[in-house]
Amino acid sequence: MARTLINLPKTAKPGDVIAIKTLISHPMETGFRPGADGRILPRNIVTEFVCRFEDEEIFRAELFPASAANPYLTFTWVATRSGRFSFIWRGDDGFDQTESAAITVA
Repeated sequence: MARTLINLPKTAKPGDVIAIKTLISHPMETGFRPGADGRILPRNIVTEFVCRFEDEEIFRAELFPASAANPYLTFTWVATRSGRFSFIWRGDDGFDQTESAAITVA
């Protein structure tokens, strides 16, 4: 499991625009760089990020080899109701990680 950081407010008022920030610890190896033995290291990147709020997709990003290690993504969302976010990272070699966080809108 990769280490993740998710930053969003625990509470918001209806109609508030909140910032959601995510970071995942991942080497993002491009597949173009030679290793110590001179052979090309295999590609190992996070290829997709999806954020859902109560099973509704609210943000999606497709990542490529040019992305930096430890991808940091930030986006906004208009608070409408309380619920749970799920954050999903998928990548090469079957990499799949899901985290969640809740918000209370009152």
